[in-house]
Amino acid sequence: MTEMEYTKLGNTGLEVSRLCLGCMNFGSDQPWMMNDEEASLELIDRALEMGINFLDTANVYSHGESEEIVGKAIEGRNRDELVVATKVFGKMGDYPNGQGLSRKHILDQAEASLDRLGTDYIDLYQIHRWDETTPIEETLSALDHLVETGKVRYVGASTMAAWQFTKALYESDRRGYERFTCMQPEYNLVDRHEEQNVLPVCESEGIGVIPWSPLAGGFLTGKYDRDEEEVTEGRAAEDEHTEARFTDENWAVLAEVRAIAEEKGVTPAQVSLAWLLHKPVVDSPIVGPRTVDHLEENVESIDVSLTDEEIERLESPKSPVWSRGIANI
Repeated sequence: MTEMEYTKLGNTGLEVSRLCLGCMNFGSDQPWMMNDEEASLELIDRALEMGINFLDTANVYSHGESEEIVGKAIEGRNRDELVVATKVFGKMGDYPNGQGLSRKHILDQAEASLDRLGTDYIDLYQIHRWDETTPIEETLSALDHLVETGKVRYVGASTMAAWQFTKALYESDRRGYERFTCMQPEYNLVDRHEEQNVLPVCESEGIGVIPWSPLAGGFLTGKYDRDEEEVTEGRAAEDEHTEARFTDENWAVLAEVRAIAEEKGVTPAQVSLAWLLHKPVVDSPIVGPRTVDHLEENVESIDVSLTDEEIERLESPKSPVWSRGIANI
């Protein structure tokens, strides 16, 4: 059985498992979600049993349902052993101040998330997106207040341009506010645009990196074939972002993933996750399995070693380019 490994989140003292359990699938908002609370709780229990101590959700995931399921899963457990992360920004109500990163919305939603999670504090509270309508100083002041009052331990960010993230870090340093300790970017073998955006900032500033979509919406699991005329099953059937990955160079990457997986006697998903785990800037990829079998397969990627030559084979079909065309995860 694979033994879980742990690492520090960026330059903080916070220890997190090398894989983070993404909780977006826990809910009933979309057809591709699990739509089964009992199965969701079973999956979380198995993840904790396997040594994953890091859970990532958001208030907008099934409009709070995901947070409620996580809250039920951690109820009665030793809270000190868990690192619970959630996010704020998305629309939670059809009324003024029902979304965004104003002081009011952040403080209101922090309380709502605490209630749904059934906990006294959030380990990692992240801004889900950059808010172009609210001064970053106001956002940072609100997050700093949450840390000062003990309701939040660390603050993080997700999916934005490098200049925005750098501005936020600068303003935090200038004003003495709590600094972002981690970034949650889209990052995987076929979506490497962040190598030309926030990842260099994270590396130079000691910011932890917890990538979302590490398997490219299932593309890197090898479940799709190039000669399929139409995607009819799985999330790709509803997700244009996944179908947009069906390009010549991405199929070339997947061909190398499959070849190396066959050579090593492992799965394409394990090779793809192992590639991320070999990146020094990456702390804990966020996996989103919908079955216990997939969870166990993901965890076993920790035991997969890649040589420099194999990494070169995986990376050579693509040259990373930064683009603002970003999915809403």
